[in-house]
Order: sequence, then C-alpha cells, then structure tokens
Amino acid sequence: MKRRQSVKILPLAAIWFVACFLPDCSRGKGDVAAEAPPPAQVEREQDGGEFKVDHPEQFVLATAGERDAAPELRVTGTVSPDISRNVPVVSLASGRVVDIRARLGDVVTRGQILMQIQSADISQAFSEYRQAVADETLARTQLDRGTELYGHGATSLNDLQMAQNAEEKARVAVETTTDHLRVLGADVAHPSPIIDVRAPASGVITDQQVTNAAGVQGLASPNLFTISDLSNVWVICDVYENDLAFVRIGEYADIHVAAYPNYVLKGRIGNIASILDPGLRTAKVRLEVHNQGLLRLGMFVTATFFGPRKEPHATVPSSAVLHSHDRDWVFAPVGGGNFRRIQVTGGQMLPDRMQEITSGIQPGRQVVANALVVQSTVEQ
Repeated sequence: MKRRQSVKILPLAAIWFVACFLPDCSRGKGDVAAEAPPPAQVEREQDGGEFKVDHPEQFVLATAGERDAAPELRVTGTVSPDISRNVPVVSLASGRVVDIRARLGDVVTRGQILMQIQSADISQAFSEYRQAVADETLARTQLDRGTELYGHGATSLNDLQMAQNAEEKARVAVETTTDHLRVLGADVAHPSPIIDVRAPASGVITDQQVTNAAGVQGLASPNLFTISDLSNVWVICDVYENDLAFVRIGEYADIHVAAYPNYVLKGRIGNIASILDPGLRTAKVRLEVHNQGLLRLGMFVTATFFGPRKEPHATVPSSAVLHSHDRDWVFAPVGGGNFRRIQVTGGQMLPDRMQEITSGIQPGRQVVANALVVQSTVEQ
C-alpha cells in the first residue's frame, strides 16, 4: 500500500510577502554591481604639492640670493667638568666629623677650612711624637756626657760611638713622628685631637659625601669633597656616525647657550670617542671651552661644527619660509597659475630679515615672499 504525500498549501498572504520582499533570483550579477555605490575616488597629492590659484599675481615673488658658507652640523651637548681639574678632598685620619664649614656648590680657596674631625689617630700620633722628643733629649744628654768623659779618657771610643748612634736614632724618630702628624693634618705646635681639613685647591665644590657627626675611615671612606676648577670645562656632544666627517680634532666649534643668546663661545675639539654607542650609533665628541663664568655644570648647549669647504647656499626672505609639522617649506611658481610647495632645510638667520637655505632650492629660484599668505589662500 502506497503512502500519500501531503502537500502544504501556503496561504495567500504568505505568497504576497514572498513576491514583494524577497529579491528576484532571476537578476544577474551585473545588476547587483550596477546597484552598488560607486568606489571612492582619492585625489593624491602631486609631486611637490602643486596646486593652482585663480589670481597668481596677488603673490609677491622674490628671487633667492646666493651666499657662500661652509656646511654646518648642529648638535646638542652638556657642560661637564674637566676631570683633569677635579681635586678630591680626603682625610688620612679616622674619626668623627664635628663641624662642616663648606657645602655643595660653594666657591672655596686653597687652604680654606672645609671641616673638622675629632680623631683618635691624632691623639696616638701626638703621644708618639712626645715620646720621641723625650728620647731625643735623653740621648743628646748622654752623648754630651759621653763626649766629655771621652775627652778626659774616662770612657772608651766604643761607648762614645754607641751614644752617638742612640742620639741619631732618637733624632730620626722625632722627624718621623713630626712628618706623621703633618700628613694627618695636625699642627705640631698646637696639640689637639681635632684636626682641620683644608681645601687643597681653589674652585667650586661639585660633590659632597660627608655630613655632620658622620664617621670617617681615612682612605677607606669616599672622597669627602670634590673641588672642580671651572675656569675650563668640557662640552660633551653626541654626533651620529654619518656626521663624523664634520668633526676633526684641533678644530673649533661655535657654542650657543639658551640663557645667553647674544654670546657665542668657542670650543676646541679635544677628543672623538673611538667607540660608538651601540644603541644610538653616536660618538662622544669632547669640546674644551674656556669658561668666563657663563657656563654651569649640567647646562644644555648647542654646538655648531663647520665643514671643510664652503658651498653656495640660497638666501630668501625669512617670511618666505613656512614652518609646519617640524619641516620648512617655500612656495615657488611653476607657470600657468600653478605653485609648488617645496620642502627645504632652513639655515641660520641673516641680517635684513633674510634666512639661509642649505638644501631644497638653488640660488636664482623664485619663491613667494610671504608664505603665510599663500597658505591661508590655499586653506580657504
């Protein structure tokens, strides 16, 4: 017996919904593409940023001049002390600090008292000195007596020589203990367990490693103070390996300090590091500078190195250079009412409101005299 297959009949409303809302399957792929939105058209910037204006005559043009100058390299540096002029302050005597009379940053002169230390070493040294003086007095008295007895034939030559030897040893002991006291910083004429630590040189205290009531362990302790002669300082610069051709030992560089914009200092290149920083790929360049009191340790400065030969550079009005997004630009006409934005490298400012251009345009090229006017016109 065959089973009857049941057929489901859709209601009229369902048939109407399918006909109205479902897409027509008979449509081809070409119709779907025709109904899609058109692709976006991106206008790419032309080479050099060329653009057209309606009235090019409104822009005043200027012709780039020419100036012969050596290529320059500007780097930043830090003022550091000349380590050959650093003098440490130490105390050979151990003890406890009872007074500090100088502080970090003070200007001191040679022989000035910096601090005082109460030391048992000094007391022991004075004790040994007084014993040596007493022994020398006794030895000299015995020698005088022996000499007199020997003159009367009451003693032998051997006894006289032994007395002379004893007196000589006693005198050496006095000299040794005296030198010991002087090395420790004590004054033989003023016995005291407290010694004065004096400045061995004149300069500025650039480091201090001691405080009041601190313990001092002689040479085992770090340097109590460091005195630096800042009449000559170093400027340490980082120069990339691609720019090392600009620096040569013995030549000079211009140094500019932000605190004194009107002063230009000269620094002699004294050393170029033989090893590059592996991370930055830079070499340390040391400039030796005579300091007239303007430079402070830790100051940031700008050093300008000059190339070996002069090259022709363009000069334009400073208003023709537009600084945007950490770059310098000028606008130059290219004909037909079109202008082109050209990236340049600006150099130093010159008199009469002119600026040097080290790269980007050549002398004789026409540029817009006021770049801001062009920029505002384009933005509108």
